Amino acid sequence: MNEIILIKNGELVLKGLNRNTFEDILIKNMKKSLRDLGEFTFTKSQSTIMVKPVDEDTDLDDAVDRLKRVFGIAALSRAAVSEKDMDCIKSISSEYLDDELSLAKTFKVEAKRSDKKFPLKSPEIARELGGYLLSKFNHLKVDVHNPDVTVTVEIRDNYAFIRGNNIKGAGGMPVSTSGRAAVLISGGIDSPVAAYMMAKRGIELVAVHFASPPYTTELAEEKVMELLHRVAKYSGPITTYVVPFTEIQERIREDCPEEFFTIIMRRYMMKISEIIAHHQNCSALITGESVGQVASQTIYALGCTDAACEMPVFRPCIGMDKEEIIRISRKIDTFDTSILPYEDCCTVFTPKHPKTRPQLSAVIDAEASLDSDALIQRAVDGARRTVIK
Repeated sequence: MNEIILIKNGELVLKGLNRNTFEDILIKNMKKSLRDLGEFTFTKSQSTIMVKPVDEDTDLDDAVDRLKRVFGIAALSRAAVSEKDMDCIKSISSEYLDDELSLAKTFKVEAKRSDKKFPLKSPEIARELGGYLLSKFNHLKVDVHNPDVTVTVEIRDNYAFIRGNNIKGAGGMPVSTSGRAAVLISGGIDSPVAAYMMAKRGIELVAVHFASPPYTTELAEEKVMELLHRVAKYSGPITTYVVPFTEIQERIREDCPEEFFTIIMRRYMMKISEIIAHHQNCSALITGESVGQVASQTIYALGCTDAACEMPVFRPCIGMDKEEIIRISRKIDTFDTSILPYEDCCTVFTPKHPKTRPQLSAVIDAEASLDSDALIQRAVDGARRTVIK
């Protein structure tokens, strides 16, 4: 049986004259997702993209599983291809949807007739096919409001497509349609969620991770790489920089007041990340901060942090509580990795009594004794680059 995947592209239909550009990028991202599964053809038609495997032996289960994570897809479904003949449509429908309908208690039929030359109108197609399926599946009842299975028949120019329930897609915008940004990634719960959320809005990710050996271990770095690997299933490949941060943290501990340790550390992270972001043609930074979650995330502390860089800083978790963030981390399968007990540099030299209402002038005075330019340049020069897929 000839089978394809139908893609519904959601909010892209609102893009007006730019819609084709967005759809072309979506198709490019789908091709990347499926490239090691075999060859596929992609055909745009109205608000649907048809994905057809060239080889009939292609694993469509795997293809669907991958496409579910491609941003820009609102819904997708596997569909059988039929000749535009009611007898053929009936026969293929009962065969193709046998498993789905056998397990259901209720169903309804919807018909969409793009080809107005087809002799039956949409209500007539739905009525005739519905009656046929009732005769084949005696246990079924019709429920037009909340059916277990919605059988959809689409009459197109050359063929008819028959499908069961839609599968929910990842939604959002195709990655790279909204530019590039650098995410400051730690081993915690929040920053992978922030990365995922901004990729969902079409941003291509570059990641910056700060390592402080011997205070942090190789296991901590491997944990971060695994988190990025899980995010990359949605975002696509992530160019990643691991920045040596030990010297800076030790200098902060030696030369700065303890109450400002965390704020000054965060300011250096922003400065270094901004330099890397510029080198990678990024236009913004991304962090996982949430107002009030810890002392360095008060509105006053965030203001001091932002003053360290000129780029806009996106904080998609800023108004979320921990349970909301955890819910998303479970959805994208990062939670269990995030809670592994390998500490990152953010927990190194944590002050006993951090300043929760720091004044920017006081913070600048506190870090004045540091040779900032030299420290930052050595950290940037020592960064290791890799690509996470």
